[in-house]
Amino acid sequence: MEDFRRTYLRLCKEGGVEPQESVLAQLQETRGVAAGSRLDLRGHSLSVDTCAVLGKVLHKDTLFTELALSDCMLTEEGAKLLLNGLCGNTTVKVLDLKGNNLRSTGAEALGKLLVRNKTLCRLVLEWNALGMWEEAFSVFCEGLATNACLTQLDLRNNQINHQGASELCLALKRNSTLQELDVRWNNIGLLGGRSFLEALQQNRTLTHLEMAGNNIPSDTLKALEQAMDHNSDRQSTMRESRSRTQVLSKEIQILKEEKGRQVWSCWEMEFSLTTSIHVGQLQEALNERKSVVNSLTAKFQMTEAALAMSEQKNHNLGELLTRVKTEKDEQRERQSRERKKEQEDSALREGKLLREMNSMSETNVQLKNKKVESRCKSQQDQIFELKQELTNSTAELKLRLAQAEERLEMEKKRSKQSLEDMGNLRQKEVDHVNRHLEESERALQDRILKLEGQRIQLEEELSRAKAACVTERAQAEEELGKVRVQVRLEEQQRVSGLEEKLRGLRQSRDESQSHCSQQKQTIAELQARSGQQSIETDGLRRRIEELQQELSGKDQEKVAEVSRVRVELQEQMGHLQAERTAQGGLKEKIAALEREMKVLASNHREAILDKESEISSLFEKLRLREAEIQRMREDEAQRASFLQNAILTYVQGSPLHYSPKK
Repeated sequence: MEDFRRTYLRLCKEGGVEPQESVLAQLQETRGVAAGSRLDLRGHSLSVDTCAVLGKVLHKDTLFTELALSDCMLTEEGAKLLLNGLCGNTTVKVLDLKGNNLRSTGAEALGKLLVRNKTLCRLVLEWNALGMWEEAFSVFCEGLATNACLTQLDLRNNQINHQGASELCLALKRNSTLQELDVRWNNIGLLGGRSFLEALQQNRTLTHLEMAGNNIPSDTLKALEQAMDHNSDRQSTMRESRSRTQVLSKEIQILKEEKGRQVWSCWEMEFSLTTSIHVGQLQEALNERKSVVNSLTAKFQMTEAALAMSEQKNHNLGELLTRVKTEKDEQRERQSRERKKEQEDSALREGKLLREMNSMSETNVQLKNKKVESRCKSQQDQIFELKQELTNSTAELKLRLAQAEERLEMEKKRSKQSLEDMGNLRQKEVDHVNRHLEESERALQDRILKLEGQRIQLEEELSRAKAACVTERAQAEEELGKVRVQVRLEEQQRVSGLEEKLRGLRQSRDESQSHCSQQKQTIAELQARSGQQSIETDGLRRRIEELQQELSGKDQEKVAEVSRVRVELQEQMGHLQAERTAQGGLKEKIAALEREMKVLASNHREAILDKESEISSLFEKLRLREAEIQRMREDEAQRASFLQNAILTYVQGSPLHYSPKK
């Protein structure tokens, strides 16, 4: 700690920066703490110069493993300098940057830190604003995708929307070390939840995910919890398999050592015939095990083929479900287009009717002003008839509405029955596949038990062979003692013959030793093959378990998808029913307007007929008046001519004869 403090003061002096008193006080408080301690600067306001100096100090520091910088009011430039210094650090494993309002520059610096740092395991970024700038947050997500050491990440209250969630999910698909992720109290929403659900189909290491406060539906949250449980089970299974592998490797090592000791004891034997017999027996046992493993491999291939068929069936069901969805979407779009067209047509008709009503109302007002008293009774009769027609049309519309509701109910029942039939069919197929898998698993377990029994029998035979070798060795030693006694008695007579026999024995011993070494190599190869076959058997067993887990996960996903589709269909049917009611109201309004139009048209026609009759009567009167005027003009002209003749006659003195026309 004192070295860190001296380095901090030296770098401040070299850079011409005044050391910050709060930092010095904190370093003074933690003086004397052993290596592997925590540097706690929470709540201290750090300037840009202080951040630059701390970054340089932490770049080569090997003392602290945890760095707490929450609520330090870091600026964008200060955070960048500090994080650039931490890129080369090799001891800090926990970094807390809570409540520093990091934004675009901070997000880019964090992405660079995640790319270059190889020791950071836990990163706390709560109460920042990393999600406000999409480009900077994508840089951070790219760094997270390439990171291979971070296991815990806290992103609470970072204003992450559904687009930022999609970028984060792309990083999770590529990341293989992150185990805990906290994204509570953001703005992820339904689209972001679906992105996380899609990412968890590929990510197998994330076991703890917090998503509260993001406006995500409950069914999506349940699906995410199921995916988390699936990943947790997979991790526990992998840990168990690793522990079992370690135990089996230890047991194999012990067996190898025991067999090595047994082989070493066999080397000391002078009788190679017994060893060759045992090697032949071991070879036969190995051949039997090979045949058993081949049968297991064939059954495993059959199981994989059955799983492939089940996956194909699931894929076909998924395609059928997507086709049903597309048909529903097309039907919904077609209905929406028809509804829009009907609304536009009804709006046009309504506008036209309103214009005609306005024109007719104007003419009607003019006509009413002229003939109110004469048409009152006839209009009352017409109103009564229209009321009767209205009641009749209302009853007819109610009858049609009831028939339409019955047809809608029948369509609902038919669609519900089809969905239930599809679900039952799929459930039967899944049950059939599960039964087939259980039968194959039971057969494999029986085979494994038989192999274990054969291994035990081989070990017992090996122990019996060892005991027989020991007894034979004892007998050989006894015979060798007898031979030595005989040799000592006949030593003087058969020295040369014994030397020749000794040379022959040495040659036979060398041959037996070379033969034993060859047998040792053969036994080692057989042991290696047996170990490889046992490892392959364990791998096949683990593969079957993984396939079963994947099949169960796919079943759960399909059930969740079917439930979601059912909910969407119910919502669509509710919307369609509401639209039908709205269309019924519009139809009633249109019918009322049409009835009013008919009434106004009939009134207008009657008024026109009345006007035409009046005009014809006026024309007739005018014609009579013109005829009378013409007749009067003719009389006046005749009288004028008579008067003129009379005047001329009077002037000329002729007698006047005037007889006026009566």
